Amino acid sequence: MPAQAQFTPPAPESDPVLLRVRDLHTWFGRGDRTARAVDGVDFNLRRGETFALLGESGCGKSMTALSIMRLVPEPAGRIVSGSIILDDEDLLRLPESAMRKLRGGRIGMIFQEPMTSLNPVMTIGKQIGESVVRHTALRGAAARARVIELLDQVGIPDPARRADEYPHQLSGGMKQRVMIAMALAGEPDLLIADEPTTALDVTIQAEVLGLLRGLQQERGMAILLITHDLGVVAQMADEVAVMYAGQIVERATRERFFERPLHPYSRKLFESLPDGAHRDAPLAVIRGSVPSLRQEFGGCRFADRCDFVQEDCRAEPVPIARPEPAHGVRCLYWGAAEQAERAGIRREARVVKPSEPLLKVRDLKVHFPIRKGLLQRTVGQVRAVDGLDLDLSAGRTVAVVGESGCGKTTAAKAILQLLRPTAGSVEFRGEELTRLSERALRRRRRDFQIIFQDPYSSMNPRMRVGDIVAEGLVVQGEKGDTNARVAELLRQVGLPEDAASRYPHEFSGGQRQRVSIARALALKPGLIVCDEPTSALDVSVQAQILNLLRQLQADLNLAYLFITHNIGVVSYLAHDVVVMYLGRVVEQGPVEIVLNAPAHPYTQALLSAVPGIEDDGREIIRLHGDMPSPSAPPDGCHFHPRCPRAMAVCRQSYPEAKRLADGRLVACHLD
Repeated sequence: MPAQAQFTPPAPESDPVLLRVRDLHTWFGRGDRTARAVDGVDFNLRRGETFALLGESGCGKSMTALSIMRLVPEPAGRIVSGSIILDDEDLLRLPESAMRKLRGGRIGMIFQEPMTSLNPVMTIGKQIGESVVRHTALRGAAARARVIELLDQVGIPDPARRADEYPHQLSGGMKQRVMIAMALAGEPDLLIADEPTTALDVTIQAEVLGLLRGLQQERGMAILLITHDLGVVAQMADEVAVMYAGQIVERATRERFFERPLHPYSRKLFESLPDGAHRDAPLAVIRGSVPSLRQEFGGCRFADRCDFVQEDCRAEPVPIARPEPAHGVRCLYWGAAEQAERAGIRREARVVKPSEPLLKVRDLKVHFPIRKGLLQRTVGQVRAVDGLDLDLSAGRTVAVVGESGCGKTTAAKAILQLLRPTAGSVEFRGEELTRLSERALRRRRRDFQIIFQDPYSSMNPRMRVGDIVAEGLVVQGEKGDTNARVAELLRQVGLPEDAASRYPHEFSGGQRQRVSIARALALKPGLIVCDEPTSALDVSVQAQILNLLRQLQADLNLAYLFITHNIGVVSYLAHDVVVMYLGRVVEQGPVEIVLNAPAHPYTQALLSAVPGIEDDGREIIRLHGDMPSPSAPPDGCHFHPRCPRAMAVCRQSYPEAKRLADGRLVACHLD
């Protein structure tokens, strides 16, 4: 294996380096089909510090972590060369029996999706107990006590009772805390956290990140953090390494990286972030996609997507430049992006003309009966949505935000009549949808469509893309050349015509979401519900989809009801925002007013928990406990058990919504 320039200079013997990764190569397949998933990675990780690996999906971050754990799936994958040294021990030279003792012991790992990592038929106490027994001398009652202690350390309320519960009985945030407890059971020196907060609400994400920081300070652990979230990196990392196509292309301290990212790829990641400052212009997009790793690269791997590429970028392997001793970048023209930025970028403002509401929702309620007993008698109600009002005009976007379980998606389904509301009015273009028969409603469905969070699960994997896009046209009996219409739609969302003959699994996540958008546009609707359409996408792909949605709205005068927990997306795309908590609206108004000066304590807590790339000095308002069950909401204001500003009146009566001088509505007893 040819030697490559290293980002990491040799550390002095006095340096408290825990982990040294040198020239690591992990490949999959053989011969011409070899995929170089990790191709010459090296870094140091010191005790008590957090090292972040940042980059798009498919760049090699998780495979680097699995290589360190010696969990690369065999025989397809193999570690070809390199060294992974923990203290003075080379992990690649250890027998498997010795590695089994290290995994869960000196090295702990938190996986991205806790539900698929936990055994659904074992109590969480038994699962944590397995790690305790394997990696410590504790047994019996002492091991049980240690399990309860670990659950208490990670903030699980009533740990003795929770230890006997199963994973499905816990919320997403609590399951992630259980994964952290399992990783800590062996008292690790190194904790590998692979996207530990990706699927969590911002409030729970803030709690988990705060927990990890606290445990790190208490135990002196080193953390290898794998993420694509720049906000999380800004909060957690001491050092940052940006990976692209199996290589590290930039490495620096957190302060230097966020002050001055140098690689064109790194700078594009920053420019792709949605926020209010970019509302009047499209987000920067990294054209193309990560190149196939089934090739030998001759030059810069980012060359085909780079705005500053020159002929010599493709000629030979790119050396590592060091503009500063603690800042390395694998680029020949790392200063070109800075020069272009100083030249300035012209932005075009968005102008949205006010119009009569296309959609009017009044006092919308969706209650689900709770049935028990042999005769299935109704003994209660789950108040999933309990009185929603909103107006939405053509060409505008209303965002609905809140924690998981607050009723966002249920409200959207009830507006589209995919769930029949318990009460309330839904008026679309002057017609009351709740009174329409199923037959009349089917004809009306052409006017409103939905884009789901996971495009792959919303498509029939046995149907070609052309048939998927044309399905609505066929169902509604549209006449004309269907193939021509499908080709037009695919062009409209930026896909080639030959995409029609391919199957969903042949596309990337961003491309599949474009197929979903094309399907939604097929019948020329006036309203599209977007249910977390970018939550599973990388930052750069997210920027492409948001730009596309924004352009389509301008071209076709579409109205969007946008459901999300990403406040950056809200500030970039939305005109108005609705904040929901436990089925009810707690704050509602123009996005600039609500996000810049939130009035309700829940909105304030929600926004304070959003990780930002700049340290603006704000204090995170931590909400203790989980959202109450909608089947048994607390008396008075539903938020008062978690509210840091709760008063006696909050426990007695639910506040009436009041309109403030700036036009927003707030349901709170506070003045």
